[in-house]
Amino acid sequence: MAIRGVASSREDMTLEEFKEWLKQFDADGDGRISRNELREALRRRGGWFTTWRSGRALRQADKNNSGFLDDSEIENLVAFAQTDLGMKVSTW
Repeated sequence: MAIRGVASSREDMTLEEFKEWLKQFDADGDGRISRNELREALRRRGGWFTTWRSGRALRQADKNNSGFLDDSEIENLVAFAQTDLGMKVSTW
């Protein structure tokens, strides 16, 4: 099902499932998600305009402006995914 440009085999996931899904795209294993890694995650979910969306997501979620998303910023990414990508992520 495509929801606002992001396809998903499941309609929703828990916060822990979201984190586990995102970790598989940490290509260099540094524990952070870069824009390119986030773009690949969106692309694998079947998203459209992934370069633009990943840049926008990073700008909104990266509160310390490091250029990467770390564990402390994942909830910011979840908020973006819910409001701008139409993903459903529950905290339980």
